[in-house]
Amino acid sequence: MRFTSLVIELIRARPRLIVWIAVLLQALMWLFVALVFYRSPPGSLATLLAFGREYQVGTDLGPPLPVWLADIAYRLAGGHMFGVYVLSQLCEIATFIALYHLSRAVVGSQQAVLAVLLTMTVLAFSSSALDFGPLVLARPLWALLLLHSWQIIGQRRGNAWFAWSIEAGLLLLTTPAAVFLLLLLVVFALSTAGGRRTLRALDPLFALIVVAVLALPYAAWLMRAETPVLPTLPQVAELNARALHAAWLLGGLVLGAAAIPALSFLNAGLFVGKGEEAPIIYRPPVEPLARSFVYFFALAPALGAVLISGLLGLETVVGGAGVVLVMSGLAVVVAAGDLIAMRRARMLRTVWAAAVVAPAVGVVLAVLFLPWTGANEVATSMPARAISDFFDESFARRTNHRLRAVAGETQLASLITLHSGRPHLFIDADPARTPWINQTKFAETGGVVVWRASDTAGTPPPEILKRFPGIVPEVPRAFEWLVTGRQGLLRIGWAIVRPKGS
Repeated sequence: MRFTSLVIELIRARPRLIVWIAVLLQALMWLFVALVFYRSPPGSLATLLAFGREYQVGTDLGPPLPVWLADIAYRLAGGHMFGVYVLSQLCEIATFIALYHLSRAVVGSQQAVLAVLLTMTVLAFSSSALDFGPLVLARPLWALLLLHSWQIIGQRRGNAWFAWSIEAGLLLLTTPAAVFLLLLLVVFALSTAGGRRTLRALDPLFALIVVAVLALPYAAWLMRAETPVLPTLPQVAELNARALHAAWLLGGLVLGAAAIPALSFLNAGLFVGKGEEAPIIYRPPVEPLARSFVYFFALAPALGAVLISGLLGLETVVGGAGVVLVMSGLAVVVAAGDLIAMRRARMLRTVWAAAVVAPAVGVVLAVLFLPWTGANEVATSMPARAISDFFDESFARRTNHRLRAVAGETQLASLITLHSGRPHLFIDADPARTPWINQTKFAETGGVVVWRASDTAGTPPPEILKRFPGIVPEVPRAFEWLVTGRQGLLRIGWAIVRPKGS
C-alpha cells in the first residue's frame, strides 16, 4: 500500500478542520507571546487606547472604528491589554475564515486549504499580529468584501448586497485606504460583463445608501477638519527619489511573501526520485471570470498601493501589506493548475511551520537577548502597569485628587493613561492632536508631566520647561525592564501640576 501522510488525508477529507486548527494554533501562539513577554503594548497601541477613551468621531489617527473597538475590548477585559490582543487575533481568524470561504467558491475545499496556509505565511511576515489598529481591522473587512463581491458578481447572489454594504461602510470607518480599495471593486465590476450586469439592478443603489449613512459622521468630520487630509504631491525634482522609494516598498512586499516561492520551489519535481508518486490535491476547473477576479485582486491592490505610497512619499504601503497581499496565496493556487502534487510533504510542513512561527520566535529572542547587546531598548519590556500605578498613586497622595490628565513624552504619558482611572492624554507638543484638553484645562484639572530623565536630578528637557514653566521636578523614578541586561534602569523624570484651588 502507498503511504500518504495524515495531514494530506485530512486536507482531502476534513479541509475545514485543518483550516480551523492552523488558524487557532497561530492565534494561541501570539496570545501566549503577548501574555508572557509583553509588559507594555506594542507600537502605538497605548496611544490608540488613549484616543479611544475619548470617543471622537475623527482624529489624526484616522477613522474612528479601530479606536472605538480597541477601547471597548480594553474595558470588557477589565482594563487589561489581553482584551485588545484577543481582538487582534479575532481579526486574524476572521480574515482567514473569510478567505477560506472565498477560496472554496473558486478552487474547491481541498485547494482552499492550501490557499489559506500559503496566505498565513505571507501575513506572518508582512503585518503585525498584536498591534491592533486600522491595518489589523481592515484585513477581515477587506476579505469579507472580496468574498461577498464574488458572490454578487460571480455567483449572482443578490442577497449578499446587504452584507457587502455593511462591510464597505465599516471599511470606510476603519482606514483612509478604503476609498482606494472600493474603487478597485468598481473598476473590476465595470471591466467585466458579469459586473456590469450586476450594476444595472437596484441593489447597488440601496447598498450605496447604506454605505453613505454609515460613513456620514466621519465624512462630516473630514469636511470640518482644519488640517489637510491628503499629503501634497511631489515636485518634479522629487520624482526620482519617490520612484526609488516605491521600488523599496515593492521589494518589502515581495520579501514579505518570500515563503510562497520557497515552498513552491521545494514542491517542484526536481527533488522527487524516479517512480515516486506524490499525493494529489484536486479541484474542479476554475472558470475564467473567477481566474480574472483572483489575479486582479492579487496584483492591483499591491501595485496600486505601492504607486500611491511612492508618489505621496508615505513610509508604509497604503492600506497595509496584510490587506494588499491577502489574495496572494489564492492566486498561486489558481495558477498551479487543477492537480497539485504534494511532493516531500514532510519538508513542506516543516518549512511552512517555520515560516509561521519565525516572527513569534523573533519577538521572543528580541525581548530576551537584545537588552544584553546594549542596543536599542525593547518598548514592550516597559513595566506599563507599575509605571501607571506609581504616578496615579503619587498624584493622589500629593493632591488628594484623582489623576485626570498626563502630559510630556507621548509614549510614557500613553502608558500612564492605561491605569484603571483612565486619565486624559495631553500631547502638549501638538495640542491640536488632543482637542478634548488644552493647556488651560490641564492647568485647572492638574496632572502629571513625564519625560526620560537624563540625570539624577530629573531636569526637564528645555521644550517641556518652555511649555510648563512653573513645574518643580521630582526625584526621578527608576523602573526595571522585563530583561535589564546591559541597559540601565528606565528612569522617568516627572513633575506634578496641582489642580487649581487645591
